[in-house]
Amino acid sequence: MYFVEKFFKLKENNTNVKTEISAGIATFMTMAYIIVVNPAILVAAGIPFGPSMAATIITAVFGTLIMGVYANRPFAIAPYMGENAFIAYTVCGVLGYSWQTALGAVFLSGILLIILTFAGGRKIMCEAIPENLKYSFSVGLGLFIAFVGLVNSKIVTIGTETAPVHVGSLNSPEVILAISGFILIAAMTVKKIKGAILTGIVVTAIAGFVTGIVPSPQAIISMPPDITPVFLQLDIIGVFSWGFFAVVLTIFTMSFLDTMAGLIGVSAQAGFLDEKGNLPDIEKPFLADAISNIIAPVLGTTTSGAFMESATGVGVGGRTGLTAVVVAVLFAFGLFFSPVLAAIPAAATGPAMIMVGLLMMQPIKKMNFTEYSELIPAVAVIILMSFTYNVGVGLCSGFVLYPLFKVISGKKKEVSAATWVLFMLCLTFFIFYPY
Repeated sequence: MYFVEKFFKLKENNTNVKTEISAGIATFMTMAYIIVVNPAILVAAGIPFGPSMAATIITAVFGTLIMGVYANRPFAIAPYMGENAFIAYTVCGVLGYSWQTALGAVFLSGILLIILTFAGGRKIMCEAIPENLKYSFSVGLGLFIAFVGLVNSKIVTIGTETAPVHVGSLNSPEVILAISGFILIAAMTVKKIKGAILTGIVVTAIAGFVTGIVPSPQAIISMPPDITPVFLQLDIIGVFSWGFFAVVLTIFTMSFLDTMAGLIGVSAQAGFLDEKGNLPDIEKPFLADAISNIIAPVLGTTTSGAFMESATGVGVGGRTGLTAVVVAVLFAFGLFFSPVLAAIPAAATGPAMIMVGLLMMQPIKKMNFTEYSELIPAVAVIILMSFTYNVGVGLCSGFVLYPLFKVISGKKKEVSAATWVLFMLCLTFFIFYPY
C-alpha cells in the first residue's frame, strides 16, 4: 500500500486509495456502455460485433493503463463516440471505403499525433488557446455531457423539424426511473455525501432490475470473443490516395481537438490547471492518447482517446493515475463480465452524466462576458458542441471565430502564431469535412 501511495503521489494530490478506487468504479460505470455501443455502431462498417467488442475492451485497457501509470492522471481512454459513427456511416457507408482502410487512416493519424507530441506542437498549440476558450471547453463539454445524458435516459427525445428536441414520455417507467436516479444523485450531492454519483448509478440500476423496468443480466460470466477477424486487419497502403486526404484530416483533427478539449475540460473541474489555465506536464497524457490511437486500429477498432466521462471519477474525488488503473482493471474484467456491464441501463448512467455535466459548467463564472471578441467564439463553442452533437465542430468554430473577431475588433496583436495555426487547421477541417 505504501508503494501505491508513493508511486501515484496520493498525499500530494490530497487523495487516498479508497477514494481513487471509488472514482475508478464511477468512471468505469459511466463509460462501460462503450463495450457494447462501439461494436454496435461499427457493425454498420462491416466489422463483426464480437471481435469488435474484444478490440474495444483491450484498447481501453492498454490506453488507460498507459495514462494511469505513465501520465499519473485520472483520465480513462477508450474508442471515441462520434469518430466511430463518422467512420461507420460516412467513411464506409457514404464514401464506400472498407473498414480496413478506415482503420489504416486511424493508424496514420495516431502516427501524426505522436510526431506532433514529441515535437512539442500539441503543447504549444494547447497553451496558445485563449483563456476564455479554455473555460468554454469545460462549459461546452459539460452542456454536451448533460445533453447526452438527457437523451440517453430518454428524458429528452428527438422531436420534429420545427422542434428538433422534445420532452420525453415523463410517464414512462424507464424515464421515471432516470428522473428518480437524477434526484437521488443530486440530493446526495447537495448533502455532500461521498460517492454520490457511483451510489446513484448502482441504486438506480438495481431498482430497474428488481422492478423489471429494465432487463436483468441474462448471464454473469462469458468467455471473451475471438479477436482474430479484426486483429492486424488495417490497410495502411489504401490510405495513400488523394481522395482519402479529407478522411485522414478529419480523423486527425477530431482526435486532436477532442482530446485537447477533454483534458482541459476535465482538468479544470479537477483543479489541475495552473494560473494561466494550462495543464502541467500535458505532454504525458497527450502521448498516452497518441499511443492509444496506434493500438486501437491494430487491435481492430477506431479512434480512441481520453473520455469525457472521466469527469465522473473526478467528481467522486479521483486525482491520480490510480483512478485510471482501476478503470483499466475493470475493463479487463469486462472481457468476462460483459453480460452484466451491458445490462447497466441508460436510466442509471444517464442521470450521472447529467450531474457531471452540471458540475463541469461551473467555470462559466470565470468567462469574460464583457469583451465581445472573446465572448462570441466562446459561446459558439458551448452552443455548437451540443446543438451539432459533435465536439469537433464546436471546438473548430471557436478557433476559427476567435482570430477573425480579434482582427475585426482591431486587436490582431492578441492572436499568437500558434492560434493562427489552429485557425488554419480548423478552417481546413470545415472545408474538407464530408458533410
